[in-house]
Amino acid sequence: MKYKLDEIVDYKSESSFEYTSKELKSGSDVRWCAGCGDFSIINQVQKVLPTLGIPKEKITFVSGIGCSSRFPYYMGTYGMHTIHGRALAIASGLKFARPDLSVWVPTGDGDCLSIGGNHFIHACRRNIDINVIMFNNEIYSLTKGQYSPTSKPGQVTKSSPFGVVDNPFNPSSLALGSGASFVARAVDMDIKTLANVLERAAKHKGISFIEVYTNCVIFNNGVFENFRDKKLSKEYTITLEHNKPLVFGAENDKGIKFEGHKPVVFNINEGNNSINDAIVHNEKDSTLAFILSNMTYNSDLPRPVGIFQAIELPTYDEVAIEQINVAKKKIGDDFDLETFLRGDDYWQGQ
Repeated sequence: MKYKLDEIVDYKSESSFEYTSKELKSGSDVRWCAGCGDFSIINQVQKVLPTLGIPKEKITFVSGIGCSSRFPYYMGTYGMHTIHGRALAIASGLKFARPDLSVWVPTGDGDCLSIGGNHFIHACRRNIDINVIMFNNEIYSLTKGQYSPTSKPGQVTKSSPFGVVDNPFNPSSLALGSGASFVARAVDMDIKTLANVLERAAKHKGISFIEVYTNCVIFNNGVFENFRDKKLSKEYTITLEHNKPLVFGAENDKGIKFEGHKPVVFNINEGNNSINDAIVHNEKDSTLAFILSNMTYNSDLPRPVGIFQAIELPTYDEVAIEQINVAKKKIGDDFDLETFLRGDDYWQGQ
């Protein structure tokens, strides 16, 4: 079915039919390593999508290259396995041509931030209505263990035998700085937070970027252990919830407050402190979102998970289509493309 540019179809308003998470499994053999965090991500995606009222045939997954990029093979939906780093460009074109589709891009830290980095920042600034799930295992896995744009300084890999000397990208800060309207982080084993951000991302109008910490059992096992282990995660992570104070710890006795513009940890039960001193999260506050995202590599602070930012901005696909429709009405039905391209100043050979 072809869609005219002036007939934008909103899949959220169409009649739907019921299907289960089981029907979203393609039946293909899953070729991820046993114990890989990718299993948890796909399981949550397959559980969340049937609850959204989006017809299965209106969902498309577009991937590049990497372990995460095998995702479309395992989903009982339409999908494309494209080329390294280019999934966002292809997904953007698909959304522009078919605005009725719910478009998802499963990608990795290498695929998205290295060869695909330029496409990533421009998809964010344009606020194209697509959903990006970036599997971050801080390593190149499919190509057998080279360091990636998120690998830590000093990390020994096959391509850095004496240790990584680069500083890593902070994906959430990069997305925020590039203009993404929805930015979130989750951990593969924290299925409650992961399911919540996936649902919110699907309902968000504009680009949704979700960074998911996922364990690579072969080439970078245990890199996120402090955030994945249920006993440790309460001390090392803090869950961002809109309009709620930033509190964490095994006993919920620690909070985050500002000293000047600097976030610091304090004990809620000591001295004159109280929960009222804690920063209250506001996912509509872009300045606060950036401050919280920059807590990522600060060892004195817990690692934020949840939604950093969710704001409303015009989407590129809608604005561009509107512009085309206005131009079409302005030039009328007698428009000739060849004459337009040739213009008034041209040379024609004998």
